[in-house]
Amino acid sequence: MRRVALVTGSVSGIGEATARRLAADGMVVAVHSRTSREAGIALAGEIGGTYHQADLGDDDAAAGLVPEVLDRHGRLDVLVNNAGISWPVPHAQLDGLTAADWRRLLDVNLIAPWLLCTAALPALREAGGCIVNVTSHAGVRPKGSSIAYSASKAALNHVTRLLAAALGPDVRVNAVAPGLVDTPLTASWTDAQELWRTASPMRRAAQPSDVADLIATLITNTYLTGEVILLDGGLNLR
Repeated sequence: MRRVALVTGSVSGIGEATARRLAADGMVVAVHSRTSREAGIALAGEIGGTYHQADLGDDDAAAGLVPEVLDRHGRLDVLVNNAGISWPVPHAQLDGLTAADWRRLLDVNLIAPWLLCTAALPALREAGGCIVNVTSHAGVRPKGSSIAYSASKAALNHVTRLLAAALGPDVRVNAVAPGLVDTPLTASWTDAQELWRTASPMRRAAQPSDVADLIATLITNTYLTGEVILLDGGLNLR
């Protein structure tokens, strides 16, 4: 029977590239988005997967996503927690961050992955499966995004390590922490684009496929767990 992967936030960017990569690797992929239903259905049809819609900022919706996938496929081997937001204040520091902003960011970027992980655990244990969390360079190096966003991703990095310690050897848990990724969302971030072009040894931002390739490696290497791998083209060396 083919393995099943749930990739959250998988209608565009890193999530779409990951969904396509895992489907090419022979998995059945459960595609997810909060909106963009038509695009999600189209992608799922193209890669032979299924589409699932949920607002991960809502606890009940987040907790219900895994049971929906299990009801459809009967198993779950891989959970990729990719969905995340930096909206509405992607670069705000001390000014412009409200309590509501903090709560929304933490709900989507930290609480939802936790709810998905705990909901998926019985199925992942049965399958000998794994979890990959998509975090951020900003959660490793304290710069490059808003304080709230960076803190949410740093917390998810630590949750990754704690879960790996708690769940081994039954379920492996790793994270990839990308730097700037070239997507339609980041195309207007001219200062960040210039930084990666001039200061990183690779002289460019990552492509979504670069992140998807690393996620695929974290899934297939059965001895990797508890790792948060920085994927920033070597910018951290500067």
